[in-house]
Amino acid sequence: MAGAMTVDGGMVRIDRPMPWVGRLLSLPLLAASGYLLWNVALGLRQDFSGFGRLADDLVPVLVFTGLGLLVGIPGLILLTFRTFVVLNETLRQIVITRQFGPLNFRKHRNLADYHFISITEDYDPELTAYDVNLCGSKGTEPINLMSFTKRDDADRLASEIGRVLKLSARDYVGTEPDADEDD
Repeated sequence: MAGAMTVDGGMVRIDRPMPWVGRLLSLPLLAASGYLLWNVALGLRQDFSGFGRLADDLVPVLVFTGLGLLVGIPGLILLTFRTFVVLNETLRQIVITRQFGPLNFRKHRNLADYHFISITEDYDPELTAYDVNLCGSKGTEPINLMSFTKRDDADRLASEIGRVLKLSARDYVGTEPDADEDD
């Protein structure tokens, strides 16, 4: 948990790690893409060195290049995917960033809409995960800050964020989930 959260004055940055399975899944995609693009490079080298004609190899070069990019781009996204949440007390805003390599997708939220930090569990009998969420009034979408397998880690993160942002931490572990009111 030490590397997951950094505090700098009134600003808290929480890095949500990519599961290692996602990074592992990117390797076959990148290997297949590298193989296809390597064959394109070999074909172009042969054509430009005088042992072949580019006109004869144009369709396979374009197909292999397209397939290499089609397979390689998702692999690159899986390899470089990062999500982090920045809670800025001085500007009273929350910035949720999803990053794929050089691309950043940001959502801005108003910190005044959020009033407490909740700790919940997912009720999975096999592997219980304790989620730390930033919650507001009814109708405000909660922000999942981090998930833990140990309750002590979730309590520590919630109390640290609550101390910095002056918010109360509420522990909902072991309580029944609220019934949705569809009336």
